[in-house]
Amino acid sequence: MTTRHDYIEQFKEKLDEWDSEIDELEAKAQKARADIKFEVEDQLTSLRAKRDLAKLKMAEIKDASEDAWLDLKAGADDAWGSLKHALEKAWSHYK
Repeated sequence: MTTRHDYIEQFKEKLDEWDSEIDELEAKAQKARADIKFEVEDQLTSLRAKRDLAKLKMAEIKDASEDAWLDLKAGADDAWGSLKHALEKAWSHYK
């Protein structure tokens, strides 16, 4: 079983990685064709919201007691999966 500390560290590393991917997508959006630029910008807005939710969930886990963090883990996992899926979808425009 993963400890809370290990889970937070893993979550933080993944969020840092995804922040970089969002930055890269923003740079690509600036160069995108006009016909897809608005769609990509909408996706970026959604990605930022999902990222912010994931960061909030991580903060809740950090602040939770040792016993309570496992109850919060499911919500954090959902936020993590939602962000991951949204990033994969956004990147599909560039493949």
